[in-house]
Amino acid sequence: MKLGSPKSMSAYPKTILPIAASVGGLALFLIFASVLLVYQPIGSKVSGYFYKVDQAPKIELLSSNNESTVVENWVSDTDKKRTTVDSSTNKTVNLDTDKTVGLDTSETVNVDTNKIVGSDTSDTVNLDTNKTIEIVTNKTIDIGISKAADSVPKKIADSECDLYQGKWVLDPAGPLYSNNSCPVLTQMQNCQGNGRPDKDYENYRWKPTKCNLPRFDPKKYLELMRGKTLAYVGDSVARNQMESMLCILWQAEVPINRGNKRMQRYYFRSTSTTVIRIWSSWLVHKTTESFDFAPEGVDKLHLDVPDETFMGDVPTFDVLVLSSGHWFAKRSVYILNNEIVGGQLWWPDSSRKKKIDSTEAFEISVATIMSALVTNPDYKGLTVVRSYSPDHYEGGTWNTGGSCTGKTKPAVDGELVESGFTNTMHAKQIAGFNRGIKNKTNKSRVALMDITKPFSYRYDGHPGPYRSLDPNKITKRSADGRPPPQDCLHWCMPGPVDTWNEFLMETIRRDFEAHDS
Repeated sequence: MKLGSPKSMSAYPKTILPIAASVGGLALFLIFASVLLVYQPIGSKVSGYFYKVDQAPKIELLSSNNESTVVENWVSDTDKKRTTVDSSTNKTVNLDTDKTVGLDTSETVNVDTNKIVGSDTSDTVNLDTNKTIEIVTNKTIDIGISKAADSVPKKIADSECDLYQGKWVLDPAGPLYSNNSCPVLTQMQNCQGNGRPDKDYENYRWKPTKCNLPRFDPKKYLELMRGKTLAYVGDSVARNQMESMLCILWQAEVPINRGNKRMQRYYFRSTSTTVIRIWSSWLVHKTTESFDFAPEGVDKLHLDVPDETFMGDVPTFDVLVLSSGHWFAKRSVYILNNEIVGGQLWWPDSSRKKKIDSTEAFEISVATIMSALVTNPDYKGLTVVRSYSPDHYEGGTWNTGGSCTGKTKPAVDGELVESGFTNTMHAKQIAGFNRGIKNKTNKSRVALMDITKPFSYRYDGHPGPYRSLDPNKITKRSADGRPPPQDCLHWCMPGPVDTWNEFLMETIRRDFEAHDS
């Protein structure tokens, strides 16, 4: 038997030895690397080299059931802000300032002072600086996981200025329009067209004591109200103000008449702005049917029920201007809680005792309509209540020989004759306004346009006897001193009533600025 050659047998050891050496070297390298990683983690060195690990942001989960998460945002070694989100209460806590923000209630609670500021309302807060502040509505800050309400207060522009404290000054610029440049002016208010000989009453402007009331700019107004609707609702004085607004805006653009019998409606195409007016004598529900001992035909006012003729339109209004009060001097019956409680120029049985008079009925009506507006879940607009418009029937009332004949300039202190009835109606209106808005539940806003005192000086601004085109109208007192028939309630146009719309535009501007901020 022959054995293989020695040469072929020696080839195997030469092949295995290099492989064994390689495996052994790799094993030694892995052992060495493992020991090195235990004592000096390479990842930490790399992170430190690129990010300076001593100042790197940290995120630490404090519990496995996600009850709370701490987020530390890096600013510098000495300036760090830390917050925690507690999912059980849905609140964010600033760990450095001990302040809590309720994510579901939009309230900020200062733990140190136990004070709450609601940021989802349009309420104003008066701080130590005595300036009016509005809480920002529905603002949020994104912190990566949830939303925290931003309750940083914002100052309402010029809100510390009282527009209604001031004086009347002669303005060389003259009126905003003329009686010949406004085709929608009611003839009864067209004093120049009806032959009134003096014109200075057109040229006085109101100057607030501590701020400026801008002259009405119709183009700026249309831009301010772009895509929005302004509604005047109320009596004939509301019509007076609405026509003033139309006359002013007409100088910039001729609107499209889209009105009907129930609603006057004018549309300005350039900015899709709408101005409307709806008649409502008392702003509350009225019937003429017989009720208890009140016969059919007499107006019956349900003082606790708002007027349905316009309430259905309210959600479409961006700004609503209310005007009422003067119709409470008219013949009517007052009903409250389905009971007759009083009447004006009507009370058939002197043995029955009235529970309220006309001024108290007015207060209740204002409270009723304001309560209905501020609790309407579909209404988010601005309600402006124009305060009681003073009349100037001297020596009597509108139907007993009262007169404003011969007044050509505003009254000054010392000349002004206070009207007790006007003061009472104004006070009742304010009381009703405050009572009505007390339980506000919706996102609408309210404002009081308090014109009563400034306009008590304007006994020169009424048509007086110049209320028609009749060439034979009587304009002077008779031989026995009796005044001619006249209107000392409504306002000449152009005239003082245009200032109401300057007040209104400034009120809207302030509200929109605060609301948008």
